[in-house]
Amino acid sequence: MKILSAEFAGASHVPGRYPPSTLPEIAFAGRSNVGKSSLLNALLHRKGLARISRTPGRTQAIQFYRVSGRFFFVDLPGYGYARAPEALRRAWRPLVEGYLDGRASLCAVVVILDIRHEPAEGDIALLDYLAHHGIPAVVVLSKADKLPRGRQAARGLAIARALAAHPPIPPTQPIPFSATTGQGKDALWRVIRERLAI
Repeated sequence: MKILSAEFAGASHVPGRYPPSTLPEIAFAGRSNVGKSSLLNALLHRKGLARISRTPGRTQAIQFYRVSGRFFFVDLPGYGYARAPEALRRAWRPLVEGYLDGRASLCAVVVILDIRHEPAEGDIALLDYLAHHGIPAVVVLSKADKLPRGRQAARGLAIARALAAHPPIPPTQPIPFSATTGQGKDALWRVIRERLAI
C-alpha cells in the first residue's frame, strides 16, 4: 500500500483521555520486546516513527499515528515484561481496556506474537478479551527471519494449535512477518485494508 504520509498524532497516558475518534483505527498489541515498533515502522516505510526502546516495558502510553490522512495506527503499550516497574504494569490494564472498551472507530487489533515462542498467558488473555467484546483481531508472528522457512511453517502450525481454543474473530491463520526482510507485509496490509474497508 502506498503511504502518502505518516505522522505522530498524540499520546495518552491516562485512561479515558484519548484523541477524538474521527478516523478509523487499527491498534497493535503484543508483549514487550515482541517487535511491535519495528513492525509499525516497516508497514509505514518509516525507520524511526515508532520509537524502539532499548528497555522493554518502558513505553507505557498509547501512541496515535495518522496515516495518509485517512486512518490511524494505534500503538498500545507492551505487556508482560517482568522487569517493568510494578506501578507501570498495574497501569497497563486500565489504560488499554479504557481504550478498547467502546472505541467506535476501532476496526481491528493486530496481536503480535514472537514466532519462536508459544503464546504467553498475556497473549491468550488479550485474545479472549477481544473475542468476548467482539473486537476483530489479526494474529501476526513477528521475527520470522530468525527461523528458516520450513521451521516457520512448523511454528505457525504449532501456534495455531495453541490458539485453537482462543481463536481471533474472525478466525484467521497467523501471518508470519519480518520487519527485516519484509516478509508478510503485503499479506498483513491486505487484511488491514479489509478491516478498514479501503
